Amino acid sequence: MKRPTEHALERRTLLAGTAAAGAALVWGSAGRAVAGAWRGPVAQGAVDAEVARVERGLIELRRDIHRHPEIPGQERRTAGVVARELRAAGLAVTTGVGGHGVVGVLRGARPGRTVAYRADMDAVPPKDIVGGGPAPAHLCGHDIHTTVSIGVAQVLARLRQRLSGTVVFLFQPAEETLSGARAVLDAGVLERTGVEEIHALHCGPFPVGRFAVTPGHGMPGQDKAEVTLPGPDAHDAARRLAAEIGTLATVSLPQTPADIERIVADAQTPNGPLARFVAVRAGAQGAKVSVSYRCWPQERYTEVREDIRRLARSYPGAGVSFPGEPFPAMVCPEHDARMLARRLRRTRGRDAVTVLHAAFPPFSGEDFALYLDRVPGTFTFLGVLAPGAPVTAGYPHYPEFAPDERAIGIGVRAMTGWIAQRTHRGQDLPGRSAAPEDTP
Repeated sequence: MKRPTEHALERRTLLAGTAAAGAALVWGSAGRAVAGAWRGPVAQGAVDAEVARVERGLIELRRDIHRHPEIPGQERRTAGVVARELRAAGLAVTTGVGGHGVVGVLRGARPGRTVAYRADMDAVPPKDIVGGGPAPAHLCGHDIHTTVSIGVAQVLARLRQRLSGTVVFLFQPAEETLSGARAVLDAGVLERTGVEEIHALHCGPFPVGRFAVTPGHGMPGQDKAEVTLPGPDAHDAARRLAAEIGTLATVSLPQTPADIERIVADAQTPNGPLARFVAVRAGAQGAKVSVSYRCWPQERYTEVREDIRRLARSYPGAGVSFPGEPFPAMVCPEHDARMLARRLRRTRGRDAVTVLHAAFPPFSGEDFALYLDRVPGTFTFLGVLAPGAPVTAGYPHYPEFAPDERAIGIGVRAMTGWIAQRTHRGQDLPGRSAAPEDTP
């Protein structure tokens, strides 16, 4: 993870190059920033009042998106709904970004910073549903993420005359295949819009109304390996080797709700059992062993690769191959996450925030990592677990996943206020002391 100062230097260089070359795509603007009296960021009370006016419509919108799940790379209908809603709110909209991605740009009436907010739109493919499923389904909460982002756009558009700076809304395709973020970035969105930082929410198995921040942590990356075995007993040897590689795991897949509850608790424990881990899936198919594994911290990939080579060497003639590089872990800047936590405690209540001290959940990747490799930002879990519901109702990819819809308004209130604060130039920036209003 680059330091904030490195991000800033790279951003100045990138923007200078982009200005010199000229923009090949037009991201547009919704209104012009104008000089005016220097004022503070949009007040949370104004945000809450506007959310109350749109909240019912957002719940209906989420239900519509939920009824029409689309697999990664095929988010045509969802993208159309997003573009329609953003245009209706007065944003400048570009479609077809990195596939079916949608970019909406909202310029406030006052000068300020440029901040991005990202939502993913795709549903979970049947093969990635725990236990399998008959059809794609919104079991990862992307319908919630998309709806919250539309809500933030609607509310900030209503408050545009009080808004400083520019907000760039990124509605990304193909997160489930870890390919959408790269496609959006390759389209040059961050450079062409001058994004200085980026933020996102993700549904999590926490009580509705609670947020889980991730200072210095996030979600693991992913690495893969394939081992090919020769000889007449290759099938048996592959099964043995798969079992041996499986022993490299230090954590196992949860099998029961109690296992999931333990993982959630462990992630909130400083220096707990998830502070360092290896999660491995290894299976034999004929004479080949396919391996997929995740580590924390990501520096452990070198160690695990060598362990796989070592185990394979005991089978004469075995060939081992790896991809060029593991998919990177998502590591959230500590400074930004702690600032968000302070704001949420002040505006939502002292008990509204929990802090994760480990990568969570340990068995999932997240391509938001690629954005954070370019600019600083935050990735925060939005509690969606209804009172009395089993933990699987809030744990992504489980067939019982059923988020409490009250989380939509809660997420919109929190993220609208946060984004409005971040676009305001007077607020605390990475590397500077905390603003008075953000002091715990």
